[in-house]
Amino acid sequence: AAMSKKRLQVLVESLSRSAKHFNKREVECLIKLFDSLVTASSSRFAAVGFDRNVFRDTLHREFGMTDDVVMDRVFRTFDKSNDNCISVVEWVEGLSVFLRGTLEERIKYCFEVYDLNGDGYISREEMFQMLKNSLLQQPSEEDPDEGIKDLVDVALKKMASDYDHDGKLSFADFEEAVRNENLLLEAFGPCLPDIK
Repeated sequence: AAMSKKRLQVLVESLSRSAKHFNKREVECLIKLFDSLVTASSSRFAAVGFDRNVFRDTLHREFGMTDDVVMDRVFRTFDKSNDNCISVVEWVEGLSVFLRGTLEERIKYCFEVYDLNGDGYISREEMFQMLKNSLLQQPSEEDPDEGIKDLVDVALKKMASDYDHDGKLSFADFEEAVRNENLLLEAFGPCLPDIK
């Protein structure tokens, strides 16, 4: 059952205010896409939205994402209400940042993706987890984990004004590093769409 015209209009109105990087026509298209994904998914969440699997399939199909850990984190970042389901509002507002976000919004988004336990820091362990996943393991003689540990050290040195050497990146550290060098935005794994 697709949503009524009335509900669609109401949603388009409110979402073109909150998801400010899309115009009304785009918002309407995204709502319709959402609707068709939900209908196709026949998941137990169908009344409210779609679950992790549908979301991951969509990230994979539309944006070429392949890393399970990253996709899982992207899901968590979109799912603001933490109910394991992406609602239409979370979908459109999430995509607004994902596809069109300002540098500031994208920095905040990437930081959230990498902060696995949500404590406001990216720890050495979290960096290790993300890098281990995003680097395709080259079969080599040496222990690949060693190489990743070295990378984590380099990243910390480069990104942290980590005076207390606590081996963690705060949001401020991350933000400053990315502002100085935009390429560091996805330093710990690709979590933004590959749309040129």
